[in-house]
Amino acid sequence: MSDTRPVVVPDLGDFSDVDVIEVLVGQGDQISVDQPLLTLETDKATMDVPAPFAGVVEKTEVRVGDKLSAGDVVLQVRVSDQQQDRSAAASEPAPGTAAPAQPQNEQRGVPQRGDADLRCEVAVLGAGPGGYTAAFRAADLGLDVVLIERWPTLGGVCLNVGCIPSKALLHAAKVIEDAKAMAAHGIRFGEPSIDKDALRGWKNDVVAKLTGGLDGLARKRKIRVLTGEAEFVDDHHLAVNGTAGTQLLRFDQCIIGAGSEPLMLPGLPDDPRVMDSTAALELEELPDSLLVIGGGIIGLEMATVYDALGVRVTVVELTRQLMPGCDPDLVRPLAKRIGERYERILLGVKVTAIEALEHGLRVSFEGDDAPEPQTFGRVLVAVGRRPNGHRIAAEKAGVSVDERGFITADKQQRTNVSHIFAIGDICGNPMLAHKATHEARVAAEVAAGLKRAFDARVIPSVAYTDPEVAWVGVTEHEAREQGIAYEKGVFPWAASGRSLAIGRDEGLTKILFDPKTDRVIGAGIVGSNAGDLIAEVGLAIEMGCDAADIGLTIHPHPTLSETVALAAEMFEGTITDLYAPKRK
Repeated sequence: MSDTRPVVVPDLGDFSDVDVIEVLVGQGDQISVDQPLLTLETDKATMDVPAPFAGVVEKTEVRVGDKLSAGDVVLQVRVSDQQQDRSAAASEPAPGTAAPAQPQNEQRGVPQRGDADLRCEVAVLGAGPGGYTAAFRAADLGLDVVLIERWPTLGGVCLNVGCIPSKALLHAAKVIEDAKAMAAHGIRFGEPSIDKDALRGWKNDVVAKLTGGLDGLARKRKIRVLTGEAEFVDDHHLAVNGTAGTQLLRFDQCIIGAGSEPLMLPGLPDDPRVMDSTAALELEELPDSLLVIGGGIIGLEMATVYDALGVRVTVVELTRQLMPGCDPDLVRPLAKRIGERYERILLGVKVTAIEALEHGLRVSFEGDDAPEPQTFGRVLVAVGRRPNGHRIAAEKAGVSVDERGFITADKQQRTNVSHIFAIGDICGNPMLAHKATHEARVAAEVAAGLKRAFDARVIPSVAYTDPEVAWVGVTEHEAREQGIAYEKGVFPWAASGRSLAIGRDEGLTKILFDPKTDRVIGAGIVGSNAGDLIAEVGLAIEMGCDAADIGLTIHPHPTLSETVALAAEMFEGTITDLYAPKRK
């Protein structure tokens, strides 16, 4: 005997008329309990509609593009008596047995060893770009994966309070500045009206769409997600402390992707007006004035945002150069532009004290160019990040953690404990999401038994300032320090038709070459979309390209990308757009 039963859309909370973006089953398909049937998309996230019972799809009632609300019928499913019995058995204890009791631990907080609440083949600690990539790849390779994240949403620092929200705000800043710049060319807009609440809402919506998408991808891969802080108990157990209490997870292998957190200077007042980068992204207030402590990438990106939003910005940097470690010729166009816009840029200056007053934060300085104490509405501390190696009790698993919190990993991302891997910020500089994702793939594939190793020749770096600054491979600074022989080709954007047409001719493209082989060994670009342009040179280095390979590749005209080819022609002495002496 069998009967046909409808499958309806479950409660969607506050949402209705939700778009169907994917139908995952068709007529005649056998479905099981909780199997995803279709995917819906709200303006916040995606979600799957699971099967409430097992059976065979007799008819689909929806198509991609339809709009659904709670209670709408999506499928007609034929269910046999046998299938009903199996569905019931799956959700009830076997006859004559009691439901499994929750383990009772002798010690409150940390369960006892061997008393595991959950088991898995691979545990992934941290759900940032590295963590979720590792979890997804491991699941795709057939491994049973548990993903642990301390925050209620997946994505880690990058998606929630880092790369993504900052780039959303930087885009808003660019729109404001581009509109102002057009006044000189005959197109004038009124002064922008900044609704910081609406801007924050849009930024949060961008984040929610991406993190919600990750939730859906995890469910499709049948990855179990645990929310809570995790610590090692030993080399095969993690204690996960969440809202539901503490669970003990037994794993065969573990991938550590626990990331990093902002550094704060000692002796700072406990005052909400003293912010780290996470707090700065919240836009709780647009003060009259902002002091940014730290002239590195994070500090300068947030300075770009607040300046565009009408805040008077001062930057203080301990070294004598903004963006320390970057070649001075790349920093120079940025320094010139912001030097004309910001209240002040203090180089070689140290902050010695911050006093919280009712009307502001009084800051004292030290150094040859140090000003008298000044008062600011808010202070952003952006002096770097610290890895979380000491937060996870890795030593209990026998994993070596250095004094700074880094965990050393080999080219297969293995730590000194062979079945425990480390990826991302926690296993060394550079602390970049795109480094973490590639390390994550390696770790997951090695955990699955594949022969893989992290062998990237170069890792690009980008500052999403205005103008952007990007570099990859050997820098001139590194070449001089390490005695690496090089020659270079430099193309100034003042000779680029595209850069002139967009009113941003301050940039340059520089490529470094091995003088014996003419192969590309490094590059630096400053200007609009430098972060996108640098990828070509990264590929060139990975492929072992020489100057002719780049120069003879036809680039579209007029584009900023052709500045890469023109820099190669400058090196070869074959350029016609400018005059350059021929190479000897």
